[in-house]
Amino acid sequence: MHIYFSGIGGTAIGPLALIAKQAGFVVSGSDKQASQYIDYLKKKGVTNIHIGQSSQQIAAVHNNMPIDWLVYSTAVTLENSRPPELVFAEKNKIKSTERSELINFILQQKKLKMVGIAGTHGKTTTTAMVIWLCQQVGLPISHSVGAKMSFGDMGHYTAGSKYFIYEADEFARNFLAFNPYLSIVTGVSWDHHEIFPTREDYQSAFREYISQSQRTILWQEDFDYLQLDSPANLIVFDSDSPIIELIQLKGRYNRLDAWLAVQAVHRLSDQPIGKLVRYVNYFPGLSRRMERLKKNLFSDYAHTPEKIRGAMSVATEMAAVNNQPLVVVYEPLTNRRQHFVKDEYKDCFEGAAQVYWLPSYLAREDPKQKLLKPAELIAHLDNPSLAIPQKKDAQLINIIREHLKDNAMVVAMCGGGGDSLDEWLRQNLKKF
Repeated sequence: MHIYFSGIGGTAIGPLALIAKQAGFVVSGSDKQASQYIDYLKKKGVTNIHIGQSSQQIAAVHNNMPIDWLVYSTAVTLENSRPPELVFAEKNKIKSTERSELINFILQQKKLKMVGIAGTHGKTTTTAMVIWLCQQVGLPISHSVGAKMSFGDMGHYTAGSKYFIYEADEFARNFLAFNPYLSIVTGVSWDHHEIFPTREDYQSAFREYISQSQRTILWQEDFDYLQLDSPANLIVFDSDSPIIELIQLKGRYNRLDAWLAVQAVHRLSDQPIGKLVRYVNYFPGLSRRMERLKKNLFSDYAHTPEKIRGAMSVATEMAAVNNQPLVVVYEPLTNRRQHFVKDEYKDCFEGAAQVYWLPSYLAREDPKQKLLKPAELIAHLDNPSLAIPQKKDAQLINIIREHLKDNAMVVAMCGGGGDSLDEWLRQNLKKF
């Protein structure tokens, strides 16, 4: 079967393309722009990828080898309700679906049980921790995670494995397509406002996801926030339990994520909690999660107030070890999101000596919304004097270089893909 992935550079579609290839399917795909994820896929053997998403380009692929199934990223149809590739598939009677149908097909064909990791924040890190722990105890698994790891591919299929460890994304309600054997909910706070217009819509989606899972592990705070009942399929933990501090990873949020991962793998493998805690203390981290780009320069995927607070909990502990000042360069993800979260910034950068605030990374925007400038968002901080509006330019390169010369710890916080702050830093790394 030949599967074509539209939006193959996405952090959900890319890993699925790898899984499909390893599961024995012929894989090809496209994306609107080049990115480090496209480069990653090509290095892993998914080479039939082109940039651009025109009907002519997909026709050339189809003529070379007929496409049986087109799987598209949600972002593709959000940006254009009639994208050329899907129009071509429709005209040529090629099956077209979002990724969930293919995942369920693979689960059924390969007899895999899903372990879904969901949540507004922390799900990527927790998914990677579950994968790491399964590797340490020798439990064969297949998996999909939305970030690069030093200890495995973003997506991987293992023949004969029993479990599929999956980062279950709530965007466009994707996670509601599944009925996991076991779920983890890492933390819930209203997000993706264009999909969930009200807080109640968001909470309702998570309640539905939990109801579809055979068992769910979560924190008491999320149990209360989601107004859940107390059925037997919920395993609820107190985040203030002192036993969590047995985990020695930097950052309280990392320690909380690690505890949930330990509890999940304990149930999958019957390995003792103490042994799993020792293993998780050696978790090597993953790309874009306080990733070291060079000495004292780090990149983190934090792009909402909750994620920023989580990243700051790690960064402040790291900086304190060497008595370093902490400098943050922040690029918000989408102007659309800023209209909803601007009042939540408040003290989220507490512990930083200086913040440089960039214009928002734009994607899937509402043209009717006012474009909020850095100064307007900075005004919502409890201490607005902490932050300075800045652009990705030669001046910012000089600013970062000088802070590094002064032995400061500099952390770039951003979401986004191609042309994001993260990619800009990597392209200019030799200048720092």
